[in-house]
Amino acid sequence: MTYCVGMRLNKGLVFMSDTRTNAGVDDISQVRKMRSWHVPGERVITLMSAGNLATTQGVVSLLDERLKAPGDRHPPILTAASMFEVATIIGETLRGIVMRYGAEGQNAESIFRASLIVGGQIRGGEPRLFLIYPEGNFIESGEDNPFFQIGETKYGRPMIVRSYHPAMAFEDAVKLLCVSFDSTIRANAGVDLPIDLKVHARDDFTTVRERRFERGDPYYQSVSDGWAAALGRALDTLPDFHF
Repeated sequence: MTYCVGMRLNKGLVFMSDTRTNAGVDDISQVRKMRSWHVPGERVITLMSAGNLATTQGVVSLLDERLKAPGDRHPPILTAASMFEVATIIGETLRGIVMRYGAEGQNAESIFRASLIVGGQIRGGEPRLFLIYPEGNFIESGEDNPFFQIGETKYGRPMIVRSYHPAMAFEDAVKLLCVSFDSTIRANAGVDLPIDLKVHARDDFTTVRERRFERGDPYYQSVSDGWAAALGRALDTLPDFHF
C-alpha cells in the first residue's frame, strides 16, 4: 500500500508521496514512488504511483527508454506538445503493461493494476494535474476536484477537504499535507516515512523545489506533535455529553 497526493494551487502544483511498499507483513521495503523529468526553461513533469510495484516501475522504465528512441511510434513525454498529451502517453503505457501481464492468467489483470498521478507544466501552457486509472483513461483536476489521492486515501482526506484553499501558500499546503500523511501513517501500517515532497511553482522552469522528510525530521515531527496537541485541545472545548 502507499499514499500519494497531488494538489493544484493558484501558485502551482504540490506533490507528496510515501515510500513504503510491502508484499505481506514480513516483506516490507522502501521504494521511491515519485519520479520527475525536467527540461530547464521548457517543462517540468512529476509522476507518482500506487499499486503493483513491477507495473509502476515498468511504466517509468519504458518512458525512460523511449526518451532514447526518437523513432519510437509513441512521442516521448519530453517532446509532447501539452500536458494532456503527456497524460495520454503515460496512460497508454500503463494500459499496455497491465494488459500484457493481465492476459497471463485468470483474473491476473487485477494483480498488476496501478494508478498514477501526473502533473506539471510546459512553457506556454497552464500547470495541469491528472489522475490516470489502470485502464489508461484519466481525469483532470479542476475547481471541483483540485487534488487527487491514490493508495490509502481515506484517513488523510478529511483534513484536506476541510482546510484546502486554492489561494493558500505553498508553505501552508505542505503543512496541510504533512497533517494528512501523519493521520494516515498513524492509522495504517502500509504507509510510512520517509515522505517525498516536490513543488512546481507556476511558470518556473528552472528551480527544482524538493525535500525528503526522514524519520525524526524536526519539521515533520513538530507538525505531528502539534496536530495531536491541537486535537486534544479542540476536543476539550466541545460541549460535554450528559446521559
